[in-house]
Amino acid sequence: MDETKLTALPPLHALRSFHAAAQCGRFRDAASALGLTESAISHQVRKLEDYLGVRLFERRGNAVQLTAAGASYFEDIDPAFATIRRATERLAGPGGRVTLTLPTSLVTMWLIPRLMELEAALPEIKLQLAPSNRIIDLKREQIDLALRHGKGSWPGIASVHLFNEQTFPVCKTGLLPKNADPQEALRSVRLIVNAFHKEEWVEWAQARQIEPPALDNAMVFDGTEQIIEAVAGGVGLGIGRRPMIDRWIDDGRVEAPFGTADESGYAYYLAWRDDTELSVPARQVARWFVVACKGKKAAEEMFAPVSA
Repeated sequence: MDETKLTALPPLHALRSFHAAAQCGRFRDAASALGLTESAISHQVRKLEDYLGVRLFERRGNAVQLTAAGASYFEDIDPAFATIRRATERLAGPGGRVTLTLPTSLVTMWLIPRLMELEAALPEIKLQLAPSNRIIDLKREQIDLALRHGKGSWPGIASVHLFNEQTFPVCKTGLLPKNADPQEALRSVRLIVNAFHKEEWVEWAQARQIEPPALDNAMVFDGTEQIIEAVAGGVGLGIGRRPMIDRWIDDGRVEAPFGTADESGYAYYLAWRDDTELSVPARQVARWFVVACKGKKAAEEMFAPVSA
């Protein structure tokens, strides 16, 4: 056998370390993703640079940035890694790890109550959650799927609508009398404000064509979970977000004194990178979410049944 052909490829450990570092933007994050030390990643990258005879990264404190040569090399080899991953999945079967990022409130108030159902439906898949309230770069952080809140349009992202969001006032059951006047309630009951949606009370009042409330004495919380707990404890009147609030309404802890039909104009979407094909396990998880939110017929239209 011609040994020259066997030595034509660069050191594969060095190549894998470079690929991870280019995706993550930090040697530390690449080391965590590969289960190595940061110094090991640095050593492997230097080994590849020596092999190629070019500098691949500019080191800038804790972060690294691809040089022009490094960026060009990464764009050339990235599809090869995707091909290897797909080939491995076809041979080894559908079992594998799927990483999913989603807002923390959606984890606590929507996904966790359904987690056992998901695991029962897909027992061979290891779902790794990455809760975050920021929009994560799916490519850089090697995330397979995301549940995103918005209007369904993000650069470089494919998305599927899961469910609309409705926002409406909620309070502890019995806090307000039946058929309470909304304008009077806004004046007489302490309001609870979401720090990430400070205008929601004004927007709701304007949609109802009533005078926006004064928020000088309002209580401000950072998260949906805190707001719902405060509302259920009788602290005041807050804005609930469907579907997260549904469980609290269903068990009678809180109620919607003025109805629940107010659309926020936003929705939740299942999203992934549009420049790469979903792995078999990721497609199975994606299909499960569509079935859970929109039914089997919608899932069949969006995702054909997945098999290895």
